[in-house]
Amino acid sequence: MYILRSVLGPFVVAFIGIFFGLLYKGVDRILHARMQKRVGPPVTQPFLDVRKLLIKENLVPENAVDWLFNLMPVLSLVSVTSILLYIPLGFDPLLSTKGDLILILYLLMLPAICLMVGAFASSSPYATVGAQREMVMMISYEFPLAVTIISMVWRLSKVHAASNLFTLEYISTHPLWGEVGVFGAIGLVILLVVLLTVIPVELSRVPFDIPEAESEIAGGLLAEYSGKNLAMFYMSDAVKAIVMAGLVVALFFPYTISQYFGWPLYLEYIIDFAFFLVKTFIIVFVSVTVVRTAFARYKIDQVTYVFWVPVTVASLIGLLLLYLDVIL
Repeated sequence: MYILRSVLGPFVVAFIGIFFGLLYKGVDRILHARMQKRVGPPVTQPFLDVRKLLIKENLVPENAVDWLFNLMPVLSLVSVTSILLYIPLGFDPLLSTKGDLILILYLLMLPAICLMVGAFASSSPYATVGAQREMVMMISYEFPLAVTIISMVWRLSKVHAASNLFTLEYISTHPLWGEVGVFGAIGLVILLVVLLTVIPVELSRVPFDIPEAESEIAGGLLAEYSGKNLAMFYMSDAVKAIVMAGLVVALFFPYTISQYFGWPLYLEYIIDFAFFLVKTFIIVFVSVTVVRTAFARYKIDQVTYVFWVPVTVASLIGLLLLYLDVIL
């Protein structure tokens, strides 16, 4: 059983990430359209897009660094699906080790880095501008993201004296809501809002889609990509939505409901997985669909201001409130 889980598990998790990531994309597009009083594409449109791209030829620019240009989509998809192995999907993650939360933070950066490297390797001026914008955005949002996660781990360390506090599985099995007072609860709410704010910029969705900005730089980072390479980047983006929402669930809402039914074990897994999907969908809807419907695209200086000033300050206030919750 262990060998079967080790061999087939990663493929099953990758399939789950890609399938539900594309499904969420389809639902997001429909809801976005309906909120704007449009019909919108069918739910299956992302699947149709991927199928179309997979049967098309890969075109490589004449002056591109071929091997680097073609490697980046593969590395992007592999890195983001690898994160899913560490995230509890309503049941225990396939992989769990001390410090894996730090690994997750590094792996979260890889898809964006792959996009930037691929863009530079294409030798396209549009892609180069997009890569420069992506770098500026990364510098802006990584700090509040790190502060949010470190704040929660630090607060958890004041409750549980364990050596594996930076393990996502451990954090998800020891939710902080019941361990903090009023100040701590307010701090957690602020950190939750910060993390929800980071999600659309991690996914480069409106209003933070500046690196692609079709109307300005013709797709930017992805301007020269086509065929299977573009499909892999497309799937990476879909999986990353599940990853980011799953990270929020694991940190803030790791609760399950199967214990209230008393059903057989395999049904409990199904129920908890379905509940996980519901929670991730709500998070994607709130942090992506609603936001991109309500706001127009920001300029790059506006994005840097938002994340360096209000969002960073909010994350530090959340940390301060957690600290006050300990000493008061």
